[in-house]
Amino acid sequence: MILGKCPCCKDGSIEVRDKEVSGKKVKLYACSNAHWSTEDGEMFEPTAESTCSFRIWQNALAKYGKWLSYKEVRELLENESIEVELLSKKYGKKIYYNKYIAINEEYGVSVLWD
Repeated sequence: MILGKCPCCKDGSIEVRDKEVSGKKVKLYACSNAHWSTEDGEMFEPTAESTCSFRIWQNALAKYGKWLSYKEVRELLENESIEVELLSKKYGKKIYYNKYIAINEEYGVSVLWD
């Protein structure tokens, strides 16, 4: 499944790949020009034939209670930033709040903290 054009190399497209990290199945939204290898199933590194290393992990915002959907990644690629609902568990209470996330070439996505 193709979600959009790669924001880094411009000639690749973002495709959905299934990966397993620490025994959990996770989607990797990666550039078609990016190829990854792993030895331990946790650290993924670009291979020598990769011409781009852009990727967004589905669980990149998991510490904020957010897993990115296909729709959100597609919208992020089109608009470069979107508003999402995040979760904070402060003092044993669940607090939901909205923040914008943006494309980040190094990490895939970043939360914009004002």
